[in-house]
Amino acid sequence: MNKPTFLKATVSTVALALLISCGGSEEKPAAAAKSANPGGLTDWQMTNGVGPLTSDVQVGPGVDEALATTGSELFETKCSACHKLDERYVGPPLRMVTEKRTPTYIMNMILDPEGMVKKHPEARKMLAQYMTPMTNQNVSEEQARALLEYLRQVDAEK
Repeated sequence: MNKPTFLKATVSTVALALLISCGGSEEKPAAAAKSANPGGLTDWQMTNGVGPLTSDVQVGPGVDEALATTGSELFETKCSACHKLDERYVGPPLRMVTEKRTPTYIMNMILDPEGMVKKHPEARKMLAQYMTPMTNQNVSEEQARALLEYLRQVDAEK
């Protein structure tokens, strides 16, 4: 092969490689979205988690003080070994969690931490960050609701 032919072949090969590497840009956002939601969860599940609760938890504008008191007691017996309100401990600090997550997400995490870590990308991120899975405390839905109300009370006190 003479020099001009070799040069043309080389330039053609480089140009083809560049075109191939630049192509398919339409697929990149879809791939990024899939990596953010690898389980194919619905928008509702991405916002509210996966678990036993499959509809929105309704909370009032104010805190139910009696329920929050029950939640405070449950927090001390079930949660405080791993969670503090204002500092990282075994698990994440929980003050302002109600500003970051929906009531349904919080309750699904309390009720089914194993399922959340298995299926929800945000729960998996938390596991990767804290390196310890949340223990299932086997609380009832009513107890989880009381814990949520306690967290709402704490966050309302800011």
